[in-house]
This record gives sequence, structure tokens and C-alpha cells, in this order.
Amino acid sequence: MADTVKATQTVIKKYANRRLYHTGTSTYVTLEDLATMVQNGEDFVVYDARTGDDITRSVLTQIIFEQENKAGAENLLPVAFLRQLIRFYGDSMRTMVPSFLEFSMANFAKDQDGLREKFAQSFGPSAFQNAIEQQVRTNMNFFGDAMKMFTGFGPPAPGTQPSAPTQPTPYAGGELDDLKRQMLEMQQRLEALAKK
Repeated sequence: MADTVKATQTVIKKYANRRLYHTGTSTYVTLEDLATMVQNGEDFVVYDARTGDDITRSVLTQIIFEQENKAGAENLLPVAFLRQLIRFYGDSMRTMVPSFLEFSMANFAKDQDGLREKFAQSFGPSAFQNAIEQQVRTNMNFFGDAMKMFTGFGPPAPGTQPSAPTQPTPYAGGELDDLKRQMLEMQQRLEALAKK
């Protein structure tokens, strides 16, 4: 059993009480410890202590299950992917799926540094910061223009002379004509702002 294991692999034994024993450090480990070992690139193989069977695949699947069920953790495996994977168990293409997934993950892992760099350039803090700064400038300009448009209705700005009140022109139509006149004045102010 252990003789066929590569020299770089650590042997983990799983006992009937479901405890995992790390033969390299002579300590018991948890699934979380094994997950950390995988993330650190440490290769290991898990054997059933009673039968000597290689149960590495089962333990790794259990680690994925635990990671997917952690409270508050973002799931890595989309539901559509899991359903499609289950469908392949009865499919004639089943034999091709492991090699395809292994090839895809190996290529993704090989290119992940380049992907991280491209992602950081495209969506990094500086990209968002520039976009936010531009949006703030646009909003402030819009707000400033809007305030200029309404300055005629409020008190004059400090240091400016109040304009002489305009005499209302008599309109025969009453309130409707008065509203039309106010809208015409606003339109003229907007046109004057647009020319600036």
C-alpha cells in the first residue's frame, strides 16, 4: 500500500471512528487541515486503515462538500454545473468527463496568474476609483447647473446684486397663462445655460 505511494505524497489513514491520522507528523487531522494542505499544494493520499483501500477521492469530495456548505461562504460550484455533472453519470460520454475536467482545471490553474493580473487591471481599485471620480464630477456639474437654474427663485447669492423684480405681464388666461410664462422663462434660462 504505502510502498506504491510517490515519495512526495503524505499518507493519511482514516480509522473506523472517522478520525484522520497524518503519518508524517503523527497527529490527527481534520478535513479543514486537509483542505489547507491542498491549498498549500501538499500532495497526500488517504487510505482506509482497516482495509487498506485508497479513499482519497471520497475524502476530497467530502472536503468539497464541506466547503460548499460553509455558512456565509461563496459557493464555487454553480447548481447548473452540479446538475450537468450528475447527468453525465449515466451518459455514454462519462469516460471523457474526468479527463476534460482535469485538462480544463490544469489550464485554468496554469493561466490563473495572468488572469488575476488582467482582472486587477480591468476591475482593480484604480479602475473603479477613476470611474467613481468621473461620476462624482459629472454629478457635481449637473447639480451646479441645476442650482444655477433655480437661483432666480431664492435669495441672491452672496456678493451679487438682486435683480429688479420683473413686472408681471397681464395675461388674459389667468393661471394657465401664468404657468406658460414661467415655463417660457425656464426654457430661456436653460438655453442660456446650454450656451455657456
